[in-house]
Amino acid sequence: MDIANDPHSQHISRQFNQELESLKTQLLAMGGLVERQINEVIAALLEGDFEAAERVRDNDREVNGFQLDIDDECAHILARRQPTASDLRLVLAVTRATSDLERMGDEANKIARHALSLIEEGLTSRGFTEIRHISTRVRDMVRQALTAFARMDVPLAREVLGEDEIVDQDYQTAMRSLVTFMMEDPRSISSVLNVMWILRSLERIGDHADNLAESVVYLVEGDDIRHSSNSSPSPGSTPTP
Repeated sequence: MDIANDPHSQHISRQFNQELESLKTQLLAMGGLVERQINEVIAALLEGDFEAAERVRDNDREVNGFQLDIDDECAHILARRQPTASDLRLVLAVTRATSDLERMGDEANKIARHALSLIEEGLTSRGFTEIRHISTRVRDMVRQALTAFARMDVPLAREVLGEDEIVDQDYQTAMRSLVTFMMEDPRSISSVLNVMWILRSLERIGDHADNLAESVVYLVEGDDIRHSSNSSPSPGSTPTP
C-alpha cells in the first residue's frame, strides 16, 4: 500500500501515522499466518500427512498472540489519541478483523483435529471431492478479503460477499449428500462425521472472510452493512435454506 496516498496517513503527528500503519501491517501479518494455516491443513488432510496436521493443530497459540498484541495496541491508540472519523473506523475495523482472523485460526485447528482422526482411521475418498471444492472457494475468499483490506478495495470486498452465498449453498448440498450416504452405509458414520465437521469449519471460515470484507466496506465508506441486505451484491438471489 502507498502510505503517502492513504487517507489514514495524513496526520499532524508522524507518530500517530506510524501507529496506524503498524496496526494494518500487524493485521495483514496475522492474516497471512491464518491463510497459511488453512492452506497447510487442507493439504495435510488431502495428502494424509499426519505430522503436517499436527503442526497446524499446535500453532494456534501464535494466532492468539497476534490478536492479543493487536488488541492491546488498539486500546492504547484509543486511550492516547482519541481518534475520530476515518481514524476511529480504522481502529474499530482492525479490532473486528482480528477477531474474525482468530476464529478462522480456531476453525483451522478444528479441521486439523478431525483430519488427524481421519488419517488414523484410514482415509477414504468419501467427501473429499466436496472438501476440495469448498476449500478452494473459501481459501479464495480469505485471500481476496485480505487483499481488499490491504488495498482498501470495496469492489473486491463486495465480490467476497457474493462468494459467501455460493459457499453456503455448496455446503448445504454436501451435507444432504453425506447424510444420505451415512443412511445407506452405517459403517461409514464415523469417518463421514469427521468430513462433515471439516466442511462445517470451512463454511465458518467463509463466514469470517465475509465479515472481514464487510469491515473493508465500513472502513472505506463508513457504512456498517452487518445484518443488512446491503451486504449482498445480489439482492435478487434466493436465500440459503
